[in-house]
Amino acid sequence: MTETTGSAIALRGIEKSFGPVLANRGADLDVAAGEIHALVGENGAGKSTLMRILSGMYGADAGTMMVNGRDVTGWTTSDAIAAGVGMVHQHFMLVPTLTVAENVVLGSEITRGPVLDRAAAEEAVRALSARTGLAVPPDRLVADLSVGEAQRVEILKTLYRGATILILDEPTAVLSPPEVRELWQVLRSLRDAGGTVVLITHKLDEVIDVSDAITVMRQGRTVARMPTRGATPQAIARAMVGRDVALALDADLAGPVSSGGAVSPGAAGTLLEVRTLCVAGTRRAALVDEVSFGIEPGEILGIAGVEGNGQTELVEAIAGLRHATGAILLGGRDLVGASVRERGDAGLSHIPEDRHERGLVLDYSVAENLILGQQHRFTRGPTLDMDRVLAHARTLIGAYDIRPTDPALPARALSGGNQQKIVVAREMARDFKVLLAAQPTRGVDVGAIEFIHARLREARDQGKAVLLVSADLSEVLALADRVAVMYGGRIVAVLPRGEATPDTVGPLMTGAERAA
Repeated sequence: MTETTGSAIALRGIEKSFGPVLANRGADLDVAAGEIHALVGENGAGKSTLMRILSGMYGADAGTMMVNGRDVTGWTTSDAIAAGVGMVHQHFMLVPTLTVAENVVLGSEITRGPVLDRAAAEEAVRALSARTGLAVPPDRLVADLSVGEAQRVEILKTLYRGATILILDEPTAVLSPPEVRELWQVLRSLRDAGGTVVLITHKLDEVIDVSDAITVMRQGRTVARMPTRGATPQAIARAMVGRDVALALDADLAGPVSSGGAVSPGAAGTLLEVRTLCVAGTRRAALVDEVSFGIEPGEILGIAGVEGNGQTELVEAIAGLRHATGAILLGGRDLVGASVRERGDAGLSHIPEDRHERGLVLDYSVAENLILGQQHRFTRGPTLDMDRVLAHARTLIGAYDIRPTDPALPARALSGGNQQKIVVAREMARDFKVLLAAQPTRGVDVGAIEFIHARLREARDQGKAVLLVSADLSEVLALADRVAVMYGGRIVAVLPRGEATPDTVGPLMTGAERAA
C-alpha cells in the first residue's frame, strides 16, 4: 500500500503476538486527516489489537507507526493522549457514582486549591457539549444515565483530553436507531471540524452510511483498502471472509413466517408461556412489570428495545438467574422456583448477553467451557470422562469454527467473538425445546453472524421456540416472526413482522410512541 497524502495515521508491518496466538501479521493502516475511516474484519482479524497498539495500550513486536507525520513507534498511552489520540472502548470505563462532569475531568481535574472546582468542571463540560453536539447534563450521576448518554460521556471524556484522532470500538452495539443517527451527526461534525475518526464495527450498513474509507483485515493482515463511495456490504463482507456471505440485511433470507405469527399467551400449542411476570427493582417498583407473552413451536419472537428497559431481567428470570413472580410455563410445566439445572433438564437453553459474567469461566479451557452446566452428562463414576469431553469439544470447535482450535487453551486466550462462539455452540448443542438467545451475535463477525442466524432459523424450523433479545434492531427484524418492544419494563407493542420496520419500532423503543 502507498502512504495516503495528508495521512493522520500510517502504520506499517505491525506484528503482535500473545503467546502462540499471532494477532497482527504485518498489518498496515492508512487514515487520511479529516476522514471517518471504518476498520472491519472477522473476529480475531486483529482490529482491536491494532488500535490498542495505536493508542499505546500494547507495544508492537515489529513495525512502525506514524501519527501526523511523526514517528511514534513504541509510544505509551500517555504519549498517545498527549498527541491527541483517544480510544473509546466497547465496554464503558465510567465511575457510576460520580457525576458526568466528574467523570469527564477525572485525572485532569479543574481544582480550586486542593479540591475539585465542580462549577468550573460543569461549565467546561457544558461548553464542550455545546461545541460537539454531545448533549448530556454535567450534574447528572452516571448511574442514572441511559446507555446512549453514557456513551456520550465516554466520547466527551476523550475529547476533553484534546483528542483529534478518535478511535471507537463497536460504538453502536447498545444504541437505538435514533441514538445511532445522533452519533453519526456527532462524528460528521468532528470530521468537518478537522478531526479524524477510526470506527471499528461489524455492522456493514453502518460502514456504508457514515464512513469515507474502509480498511479490511483478515487473519491479522490488511487485505484491502477502498473508498466507501461505490462499496457495497456484500463486497466488504467478501473481502472480510474470502467468500460470499448471506447478510442479515438481506431481507429475503429471513425465511418464511411461521404459522404461529399471531399467537397470544395461553393459545393452544404454545411452547413457552410467560404470565404477568414481575421482577422487583430498587430504583423503580419493577424492572419487569407484568409481562405476558407466548411462543409457539416453530416461532422466533424478537424482543426489541434500548438496553436497560427490562430485557436483561426478563431473560434472566426465565433462565432462573433472578427471582421473579408470575408464571413461566414450558410445555405446561411452571418453572418458577425451579433451579437452573432443572430448567435445562426440562428443555430450556440460554445464550446469556454477558458472556464473561454469565457464559464462561475464562480460566477454564475451551473444552471445559463447552460442557458448563452439563458436566453431569460427561462423567465416568465420580470424575469427568476427559476423552468424551475432548471429543465433544473437537466436534463443536469444528462445527462452529472456533479459533484457535486447541480445546486445551483457556477461554480468555480467545478473541471476544470466538468466546461468544463457545457459548453459542454449547447452548445450541443441547437437547432443548426453548432457546433464550440474548444478544447472540454481539461482537462477532459477519461470517459468524451468518452461521448463528442460520442455526436460529434451523431451530425454529425444527419446531423449537426461540426468544431472541437483541439491541441490534436489524437482527430482530431479519429473524423474528413477531416483534415485541420493551420500554420501562413493559411490553408496549407486539407487531407481526410485516408491520415491524425501523420507522415503526424505533420510536416505540425510545418511548416516543406507545401502541394504542
